[in-house]
Parts: sequence; C-alpha cells; structure tokens
Amino acid sequence: MNERRTPRLLTALACAAVVLSTTGCSVVEEALHSALEALDEPAVATDSDANDGFAETDTALLDQLATIEVKGRAPKTGYERDEFGSGWLDPDRNGCDARNDMLRRDLTEVTFKDGTQDCVVLTGTLDDAFTGTVIEFQRGPGSSSEVQIDHLVALSDAWQKGAQQLSDQERELFANDPLNLLAVDGGTNAAKGDSDAATWLPPNGGFWCDYVARQTAVKAKYDLWMTAAEHRAVAEVVTSRCPDAKALAIS
Repeated sequence: MNERRTPRLLTALACAAVVLSTTGCSVVEEALHSALEALDEPAVATDSDANDGFAETDTALLDQLATIEVKGRAPKTGYERDEFGSGWLDPDRNGCDARNDMLRRDLTEVTFKDGTQDCVVLTGTLDDAFTGTVIEFQRGPGSSSEVQIDHLVALSDAWQKGAQQLSDQERELFANDPLNLLAVDGGTNAAKGDSDAATWLPPNGGFWCDYVARQTAVKAKYDLWMTAAEHRAVAEVVTSRCPDAKALAIS
C-alpha cells in the first residue's frame, strides 16, 4: 500500500479526535469518513505485517464481516476490568503471562531477564503498527508503559457488545487471546481508549486493513456484535483499501 499521508488525511483524522470530546459519535464518524475519502490522494503510511502470524482463510473479509450481527450498544453497567480476569493470565500454560508472550512475539532483538526461561522481556525493538515508527522498549518503572499491549477489540467495547453473555472463562480467554492482542505505542493506545472503528483508526493508514481484519475476526470468534456505525466504518476501510482481503482464521 505504501502511500504518502496528505494534509487532507491528517486534518480529517485530527478533527475526528477533537470532535470526539465535544460532540456526538455521528460527527466523529463524518470526520473519519472524510479521512477515508482522502485515500484517493497519495498519503505517508507504512504497510504493516502485524497479521503475518495469523492464517488467512478462503473466505473474503467482507463476507466474514457480513456474519457479524449489527445492533445497538448495550449499557456499560457492571463493567469492571476484573470481569475479564485479574490482570494478564497464562491461558496457554507456557509459564509466561500474555503480556510477555506478546512482547516476545511482536518485538525484535529481544533480551530476557535471567532465570525466567526466556519469559520476562527486558528490552526489544518494536516496529509499531499503530504509528509506523520504531520504539526501543526497556522494562522499568519509567519506561515499560512506552510499549503497551492493546486489546484490538477493547474490553469495554466487548462488554457493551455481547461479552456480558460470555462465561467468566470465555472472557478471560478473550482478554488474553493473541488474536486480540498487539504490542503498540503506549501514548497512541491511551488515545484509542475503548473506541471502535467508527470513532478511531490508527494514525498509520497502512495498518487499517490489518486492524479491521483482526477486529472482525475477534468479534466473529466470540460472537460479539457491531453497531451500525462501526460496521459501516469497517466496510468502508475494506472496500476502499483492500476489497480482496481474506478473513483471518478464528479456530
């Protein structure tokens, strides 16, 4: 995809961030729609290979998207982080928690803490899919947060779109599922919050297709729904940028 980001695209994305704090989601959606319309111009973006570790199916991504139920957001009532388990767990029982597993998977030139059997990541280099920049990670009180593990489908978003009906064990698996996790720039992850694709897309346009493909696969895997605005935003990304994209395997 290797496009050059134009002022028009940057402006549209900036507007989306600003209006989110002052107006309704419909205005944010319009700003994101403007950003998508700007894609016919050359833009600066870095293609992502963040989905390389996940198998593609013969099913079109748009066909997988069509299987996602569309309905309104449920109340956030009752949501707590602990509803998805207490912190990072070790669901695959390899002796490492999910955070360290994702750091080891997504970083290069990784070093480990002695005596942890290559589990606790001390340093590494992140080619950040969200921003298209390179981040040097160093474990420590003042630096660990520079690289965070994002839930591509945010826990709060999932709670409001079907996860309330999942069992405790299913929610724990969801929160620690590698399909839904990605090491990313900490500040950008904080800016995303619990937004869905209707109100937030990564600054790096080269990651948009992979981003919505992962979100769609996660929602299909856990039988979560999308709002109409979210479904429309995902469809716009796919049809405008990667209409022949294949769905990711969810088994």
